[in-house]
Amino acid sequence: MHHWRNTNWSCFDSRARRTTHRDEQNLMAHRKERISKFVRDVVSDAISMRINDPRVHRLTSVTRVEVSPDYRVADVYVSVMGTDNEARTTIRGLESARGMIQTRLAKQINMRQCPQLRFHLDIGFKKAIETIRALDGIESHNVEIEDTSNIQDEDSATDPDDDIADGN
Repeated sequence: MHHWRNTNWSCFDSRARRTTHRDEQNLMAHRKERISKFVRDVVSDAISMRINDPRVHRLTSVTRVEVSPDYRVADVYVSVMGTDNEARTTIRGLESARGMIQTRLAKQINMRQCPQLRFHLDIGFKKAIETIRALDGIESHNVEIEDTSNIQDEDSATDPDDDIADGN
């Protein structure tokens, strides 16, 4: 015989927390962010400490990792402080070392299926530096123009005084 005291009344309790769709989206976004950060850390460690490939430039850094919604693919964006040729060579070296990096990631990540790594050159950082340099060049050019116009203003300000002094 079932007694009313043994009944689970939590479905009637107003304090019981129900999971909403928004909560699930936040949890999924948080999980995706954690996985991206973990992949970035493992790949960064592998690049700095484990890869002995001479094609991989020593000033290579992982700028970001984007994980696909199904967690099967991780796009790894790297920035190389060097020439464009060194950057392309670094990407080829990373592609060659992908198996070793993938194995290290699979051993460390706690997931049913390890994301497949794809390496991309992140040119956003390099473009930002070029833009800042261009803006600095424009600013220094404007300062030069301003300086020359101030000199001309001073010259024109002294010229009428000289004419008056010569005319007296």
